[in-house]
Amino acid sequence: MISADDHFSLAAILFGLAFLGFWTENTSIGRKTSGVVWVICAGILLGNMGVVPLKSPAYDFVGGTLMPIAIPLLLLKADLRRIFTESGKVMFAFSFAVIGTLIGALIGYLIFDLGPIGPKATAVYTAGWIGGAVNFVAVSDALGMTPAEFSIAMGASSPVSVIALMLLAAIPSVALIRKHVPSKIIDETDGGNKELKLSIEEMPVVHTVGVVALSAAICSAANIIAGWLAMTQYSVLFITIISLIIANIIPARLSKVKGDFTLGMMIMYLFFAAIGCSTDAVSFIGSAMILFFFGLFIILIHLFVALACAKVFKVDLAEILIASAAALVGPAPAAAIASARNWPTLVTPGIMVGIFGYAIANFIGVGIGNWLGG
Repeated sequence: MISADDHFSLAAILFGLAFLGFWTENTSIGRKTSGVVWVICAGILLGNMGVVPLKSPAYDFVGGTLMPIAIPLLLLKADLRRIFTESGKVMFAFSFAVIGTLIGALIGYLIFDLGPIGPKATAVYTAGWIGGAVNFVAVSDALGMTPAEFSIAMGASSPVSVIALMLLAAIPSVALIRKHVPSKIIDETDGGNKELKLSIEEMPVVHTVGVVALSAAICSAANIIAGWLAMTQYSVLFITIISLIIANIIPARLSKVKGDFTLGMMIMYLFFAAIGCSTDAVSFIGSAMILFFFGLFIILIHLFVALACAKVFKVDLAEILIASAAALVGPAPAAAIASARNWPTLVTPGIMVGIFGYAIANFIGVGIGNWLGG
């Protein structure tokens, strides 16, 4: 119905799907399934029903130009000194979560017959379940994943992330786990009766325009440096490095900026919408199941390793759960879980280690992809 060069109509569709993502995040069903799932699935439906084209320059613009701009927006608050100062024992616990994801991904790669997509899928799942969706996207771009491969991998991972969230919520109620990994925090303060909601920060115009300009400048500088070094395929890593340098040079000034994270998430939702619209449903359904079980295996090994390490090193169960949540579902959900459980001392550490995950996951993911890919 909409032609590939009808950019205004496609823009309306993509922004409409992004709106759907934000809206569903604040509904009961959205909090259980994630807005990303709805955006991608709605895009797939529109693309395969012929409402929108499967290929368009508009999608290429979103993925090639807008998506990289989101990376600095999500890293501008990554003040490493503050992260290590305020994260406390949760940072120690986060190291177990990272190790769990790495072990699960590498063993799963050996067990499951993933085919040619195997090294890339292992890399993006490792990055995604150490950092978050932004790392999943960035590593997929650095490793040259096609839109179809990305959509299949992301689509298969989304229900796994939902299962992970459900397991994290259920673990405090499992008596056997509580026996072996005790928690003073849970015993003393667990409320467990609040809803998890996505918090949308204010977006002052001056701040919004400024951070977009800064982010575009970072992307430009990263591309120039990558070109000089003949490493254009790794421009995402240079974007990450420059963003972290700036975040740690002027942390006090950047801490006052508002709207950067929300704007970054909006761009990510636009990217997910474009991926959904460009996905062939037949290839998606045929290839996603093996990746679903691969992802589920990673999550289960992650939780087993994290809990085992918590027992050995006597880490509080609440702290290891927030650390795992920060790795598996991101800083905002980790903070929401801490708030909903009435663990106020873990809200800030959850955010801090989640941002730290953003900062390191690109490098880990690309390293795993290059190693496995030969």
